[in-house]
Amino acid sequence: MDLLLFLILLVIVGLVVGGLARLLLPGPDPMGLGGTILLGLAGSFIAGLFSWFVLHRHGAGLILSVLFSMLLLWARRRSISGGRRF
Repeated sequence: MDLLLFLILLVIVGLVVGGLARLLLPGPDPMGLGGTILLGLAGSFIAGLFSWFVLHRHGAGLILSVLFSMLLLWARRRSISGGRRF
């Protein structure tokens, strides 16, 4: 039961963080719900590593997670467009 609750919370956090990143970074994103959740989870994970190793803090927080998710989204757009400016 605890594992199921944890997985549900992970999906919700990934959806909120990924959704905020997509909302705050304007532009075309042909990405579904699963991609948004994975974007939010990856950004939160990288933000947690950054917070731990660089800032020497425990936990990244919502703002840092959204910023790293936006950075990942920007890098994804650049790689898909082949480096062209849009």
